[in-house]
Amino acid sequence: MVQTIRFHETGGPEVLRYEDLPVRAPGPGEVRIRVDAIGLNRAEVNFRRGTYLERPVLPAGLGTEASGEVLEVGPGVERWVTGDAVSVVPAFSQNDYPVYAEEAIVPAAALVARPEGMDAVTGAAIWMPYVTVYGMVQEIVRVRPGDHVLVTAAANSIGMAALQVVRHLGATPIATTPRGDQRAALLDAGAATVVVTGAHDDPDGAADLPAAVRATTGGRGADLVLDAVGGPQVAQLVAACAPGATVLVHGGLSGQPTPLPGGGYAPVWLRRYRVFEITADPAALRRAEHFIRSGLATGAFAPVVDRIFDFDDVAAAHRYVDSPERGPGKPVIRLQRPSR
Repeated sequence: MVQTIRFHETGGPEVLRYEDLPVRAPGPGEVRIRVDAIGLNRAEVNFRRGTYLERPVLPAGLGTEASGEVLEVGPGVERWVTGDAVSVVPAFSQNDYPVYAEEAIVPAAALVARPEGMDAVTGAAIWMPYVTVYGMVQEIVRVRPGDHVLVTAAANSIGMAALQVVRHLGATPIATTPRGDQRAALLDAGAATVVVTGAHDDPDGAADLPAAVRATTGGRGADLVLDAVGGPQVAQLVAACAPGATVLVHGGLSGQPTPLPGGGYAPVWLRRYRVFEITADPAALRRAEHFIRSGLATGAFAPVVDRIFDFDDVAAAHRYVDSPERGPGKPVIRLQRPSR
């Protein structure tokens, strides 16, 4: 029996329960891992609430991002053996393979090897943000040296990774944030310019965004936008773009519908993007893995861990993930296994 976190009804953090459950043997193409750390994402908060893209099948588990050690491999698994240090990337439904547990069954195809010497917390924090960004700037759009890339909600884990990756590719990252107190951290992470937009639901806060972007790009506008917010602000982002630019909407932090912008603006490509486009494609995931390992080896990429929670404090962790006061980077749960 292993301790597992589930919920039997949707709602706030108080619906989360610790339960002792058996772990089945891995089936074909699956592995069983010991979970050492769990990467926290807003997707889990929305899944728990019942407001995510897919509905939870109750009682439901949580999580798609973790690090740990392979304990057992199922039939047909060739790349992994017992004892391998691995990380789990989001490539499956939380209904099928939840990782909020002391041990978890996951698809072998959703594993990447943890670089030698990397601790479990970093291993749980790195892959989702950098794989997400890799897909946007190398697979969907090829960022070129000299491009101006606008990164919204840049203090979250994907945004911080994006600033580093864009800088690494020779482009100029422009960060937006609703909070002025995050400016220094974003500049330290590689942003060339930080635009403080105000709250996501405040249309007046974003009113000067196109002017601010054009001022920092010599009047041309952004060549690419990586948008984690969605909602009405997308119209402002489109207006901030150069002709032929692309706006990739990869999140919905605003919680509002994303309308097709109206009015006069430069011809712009507007596209929805999800990390599953990369993680569900074995060849693309391998390319992402090599790209990220190279950036780590040269020091160009430095994962930012925001705050570490213990496994027995998951309700507080979920409250923090959903808090407007959270810091830059990714919150992580570290498992402290109690003696039994």
